[in-house]
Amino acid sequence: MSNRLGKQPSMRRIITVDDERLAARCALGRVVLIDDDPDILAALSALLDLEGYAVETYSSALNYLQVLTFNRPNFAGPSCVLCDVRMPELDGLELQRKLADIDHIPLLLMSGDSGAQEAVTAFRAGALNFLIKPIEVDAVLDAVSHALAISATRQHLDGMQTDIERRISSLTERERDVARYVVLGNINQDIADQLGIALRTVKLHRQRAMEKLGVNTVADLVRLGDQGGL
Repeated sequence: MSNRLGKQPSMRRIITVDDERLAARCALGRVVLIDDDPDILAALSALLDLEGYAVETYSSALNYLQVLTFNRPNFAGPSCVLCDVRMPELDGLELQRKLADIDHIPLLLMSGDSGAQEAVTAFRAGALNFLIKPIEVDAVLDAVSHALAISATRQHLDGMQTDIERRISSLTERERDVARYVVLGNINQDIADQLGIALRTVKLHRQRAMEKLGVNTVADLVRLGDQGGL
């Protein structure tokens, strides 16, 4: 998961047989359930456990935020949150606002007595779905499956962006300058004139930059530069 607090998400290492089983479940999907009704928590947890997902349960949104703040290591895989709207201390809509500042894990909300205005507010703030209790089994499974698919896509894109930024950070200052000029459409001689260096030096820095960035053509360099803010 991508973390907006500036900390990279920690990944757990497989050490025991139980870890291996949990890692396999996390690879399929990790679902965080939050509800102050223990019966609902137990029923949803049993349902999602049977589907092969890794399931975490919390009796309050505040408890989940506290765990999230500690950046507890998790095994790799997509994840989502299914949270009740009306709870003491911190309700689901407030959790949604706080998660927007911390993480972009897909959020599903559920309620037994919410009005249309709460649902509209949730959707406008980015909730993927608003489930009304009692929730049909198929509705829960479909909503979770959709949220995990979105999470997987986000994680893939985040991983690609991180890799691009890592490659760009490997450039020396001069290699970065030359690559930036190339991205802007300058030819080697123009770059040499603007930087006040020899043409052969420009060619050398350009070759090394492209090797470090893992690109073979100017078009690929321009595309990567746009993605990485070169």
